[in-house]
Amino acid sequence: MLKSFLKRYFPLIPVVIVMGITIFSHSCANTTQAPTGGLKDTIPPRIVKVSPTPGSTNVSVKGTQVTFTFNEYVVVKDPKGIYLSPPQKKSPKYKIKGKSIVVYFEEELLPDMTYTLDLTGAVADNNEGNMFPGFTTWFSTGETVDSMYITGTVYDCNDLKPIKGATVLLYKDHRDSAVFLQRPVASVKTDEWGYFSLRNIRDTLYRAYALVDANNNNMYDPDEDRIAFIDTLVKPFRVVSEDDPELQKYDMKDTVHCLARKSDINLKVFREKPSKQMLMNKKRTGDRSAYITFMAPEARIDSLWFRGFPMDKVITEFNIQQDSLLLWINDSRRMPDTLHLHVHYWKTDSVGVLYPTSEVLHLVDENRPKGRERRKVEHKDTVCALTLQAQPETFEQDGIALLFNDPPFLGDFDTLLFKSINPRQQEQVEKFSIERDTLNLRKYIITPGCKIMEGFEYVFKVPQRSFRDINGHWNDSTQIKLSLPKGEDLSSFTLNVTGVSQKYIIEMLDETKKKTLRSYVIDSDRSLLFPYLKKGKYCIRITEDANRNGIVDSGNLLKHKQPEQVKFLRTNDSETFDIPERSEIIQDLDIGTFIKQ
Repeated sequence: MLKSFLKRYFPLIPVVIVMGITIFSHSCANTTQAPTGGLKDTIPPRIVKVSPTPGSTNVSVKGTQVTFTFNEYVVVKDPKGIYLSPPQKKSPKYKIKGKSIVVYFEEELLPDMTYTLDLTGAVADNNEGNMFPGFTTWFSTGETVDSMYITGTVYDCNDLKPIKGATVLLYKDHRDSAVFLQRPVASVKTDEWGYFSLRNIRDTLYRAYALVDANNNNMYDPDEDRIAFIDTLVKPFRVVSEDDPELQKYDMKDTVHCLARKSDINLKVFREKPSKQMLMNKKRTGDRSAYITFMAPEARIDSLWFRGFPMDKVITEFNIQQDSLLLWINDSRRMPDTLHLHVHYWKTDSVGVLYPTSEVLHLVDENRPKGRERRKVEHKDTVCALTLQAQPETFEQDGIALLFNDPPFLGDFDTLLFKSINPRQQEQVEKFSIERDTLNLRKYIITPGCKIMEGFEYVFKVPQRSFRDINGHWNDSTQIKLSLPKGEDLSSFTLNVTGVSQKYIIEMLDETKKKTLRSYVIDSDRSLLFPYLKKGKYCIRITEDANRNGIVDSGNLLKHKQPEQVKFLRTNDSETFDIPERSEIIQDLDIGTFIKQ
């Protein structure tokens, strides 16, 4: 049997050995080097054909389709990047057919109208996701194509940063109500630099707006959107030329070319204060405290009272915008589970007119134990809660803030202690002044009466049982320790401001423009010191405080009121400047000339 087996299969053994070696060698090779597919594709797709061709006329208003054919297979990354101007109620739809994107519309086009269709930020190649830089085609449903264009930039009114994706709208209807009720005759989205070019528009006068359009309906919704407007009518003066740099689609990382584009108009977007007045929210925050909020600022209240309590027992505190009201009942009686608050105020009716009305708000104490439940009483529930707040860098200018959670009913300010400790650890009691904040009846500002010295430590102490709040609770002892920042590497910046003819808010911000390091409110020529600065980049923001209320006020569209003007001090054509180590920098500023620039 063995002889028979060997005789039959022996000739196949060499073949099996060779095949095994071949397979094994390939297997070994695969463990050391993965197969490669060549260089990665980094080239974005390119349009090779558009139908109808750019500049076509007499395009049908019904069933129109625009086909973009590329040199490779593509996908639509962001359908919102497919944008038709003038816009319709419904956004354009699309389908992919081979290497083409076919865009179609669910509504008929308007007769004798020039349209543009933009693909910026919408398309990428199918394999590597390389983004298509963008393309705008244009066509007309009439005999001719409009040929003018206008450019500009959209900014945030507070930090002057450009806004990406804002919608710029032009209206031939010059009424203020048009932006609320109609879609524009031309519109476009801003790019990453906040820049726009509205091309192929008619040579006429327009109202110009910019929206941060929350629901993408191309109309202004005050409760949801932010808006910008131009005070005067605008008229395009440029004729479309495909060679103009303002009409090119650049890589957004190409800083040189992007910044070189000219802007005909600048729009600064703001959040408009609501104009419709009504009670919005209510909440009972404690046994004797609550708050109510209104939709619009400057709420007009004729009277309010709690059922069962005299009106003179109610303590109220409005915020600076007068759209939020804190309430306390200054009465030692046991409070009911539900407080009934009667509010007589002015409310907006359905046609936008204010009228007097009364509402009763039922404020339930949700933290009070129900039935036989017994809530664990902690120490914090039985003390007058207060905090001391100050920053080492600014306390010699701003002082120390003493903040109460509830209004203090009794207070012995003579027990408060402020002392200094010199480098030799010698203590000295210092004088100070204390003043209640004009807008917050629970806040007091402690101002040192001595010169604040480097190397000294300062202690402010509130002894136990110095204050009692309206709940009948006494405070615990608390204190704060402060000393000026020290370090040989710190620097200072002094701004000598002249030409001051009104009130200004001048602030130093960090490089991100999000953190305010020090702020001054001035109405006359002054030297402003910004000390204790670490090496880095900073900026100076200057705001015209036209109504002298100490805050940056928003605009109002129907009143044609722009937001209070904000500008940043520019050095070397930049809004930020470098502060090196161990430096004392002094700069002069004629603010009157600067604001007019």
